[in-house]
Amino acid sequence: MQYKELSRRFRRFLARLGLQFCSLTVTIIPQRFIYAFAHLLANIGYVVVSRHRKTAIESLSIAFGSEKSLQALKKIAFESFDAMAKSGVEFLVFLQKPYLINASVTVEGIEHLEWALAKKNGVIALSAHFGNFPLLLTKLAKDGYAIHTMLRHMRDQWVDDYFSQRRAAVGVGSIFTQPRKECVDKSLEVLRKNHILFMQLDQNFGTGGIFVDFFGKKAATAKGPIVFALRTNAAIVPMFIFRENNNHQRIVIDPEVELIHGKDSDETIQRNAQKLTAIIESYIRRYPAEWGWVHRRWKVRPKEEKKT
Repeated sequence: MQYKELSRRFRRFLARLGLQFCSLTVTIIPQRFIYAFAHLLANIGYVVVSRHRKTAIESLSIAFGSEKSLQALKKIAFESFDAMAKSGVEFLVFLQKPYLINASVTVEGIEHLEWALAKKNGVIALSAHFGNFPLLLTKLAKDGYAIHTMLRHMRDQWVDDYFSQRRAAVGVGSIFTQPRKECVDKSLEVLRKNHILFMQLDQNFGTGGIFVDFFGKKAATAKGPIVFALRTNAAIVPMFIFRENNNHQRIVIDPEVELIHGKDSDETIQRNAQKLTAIIESYIRRYPAEWGWVHRRWKVRPKEEKKT
């Protein structure tokens, strides 16, 4: 067996072990210590996972390099690690103690979601890998909304199954991006039932995406939310969750986004993809530590850039 495969298997084993350790730990330690535990994990991760730390600082440099000092960027990078650790620990806690959710989360703008659902064409919840988004899903499901999230399979089957089972346990449906036809069929079914389809439009979409400006640099972006909305007349409703003082969480649901209709389908998709991306960018600018900077958002480049 090749070294790379052995290394990959070992990393996945460590990830499973870490997940099991954290899941057990949050059941043992008192509630008041969970954020101290998360902070410890963030400090360890920031030092040990140097590749992700480097990626985070590089991504922040692309977004804010002309606006902030390197010291400020490193501070945001660590705060992002800290926020991810807190979200991970919270998720495990709330799965075991769902009665804590209502006291920990405030929802603002629920009327926008209700108005969109009243149209009976389904709702596409536009969001990002921002804040404790699994908690957003859990909160809405707990409040009685039929909600499904579109996501990729994780590389480790055991971890993938672990989180799928826990999403199902709290009433959140899972629609995987592969196989593609099954993903499309299930998504359309969800919208036709007037349910909520949660879609995150903030990750690099590879060569299959279209390029829009994101923090002033072209980024490959998925067309999915726009295509589904045009096909079904589903409302696109932005929703985000962020952390406030004392680790209280606030979900903000914005009014439905009015789609722009261009001279043809390509222009329609392009202009709307830019419009939706600008909404995501606006939230990241306001709460930069809430976004996952470890993702290489600008990895794929337009063909014209490669030629120069």
